[in-house]
Amino acid sequence: MIVERLDHVNIITDRLSETARFYAELLDLEERDAPPPLTPAQARWMYDARGQAILHINAVDCPRAFDRAVQPGAETGAIHHVALRCGQFEEVVARLDARGADYRVNDLSSIGLRQIFTADPNNVLLELNFFA
Repeated sequence: MIVERLDHVNIITDRLSETARFYAELLDLEERDAPPPLTPAQARWMYDARGQAILHINAVDCPRAFDRAVQPGAETGAIHHVALRCGQFEEVVARLDARGADYRVNDLSSIGLRQIFTADPNNVLLELNFFA
């Protein structure tokens, strides 16, 4: 089997609306209903500009095909971070500043890459990559 691309990341939260709003406002992801039988109170899916649902945000009580213990707001265990390729570096910095968010910038000029590291409302570490 050959991996074609990362499909999506799933986040379990006790802050569903706040988490969806965070991703919509910071990264211009489009918030949509998850497919039935899930309800808007159970899950929100966040779509990129190409129409791909890259984040599945589920409430703690949302039914799962494979259930395991999760603790919303805890660090992400063995997953260190989620990396997203982005555009508009200065706009994202301005949005983070407007939120009063904690973030770090890393400049890898040798490969034409600037990165922003920040956490979402559930303490999921994001690596936002901006290539020149």
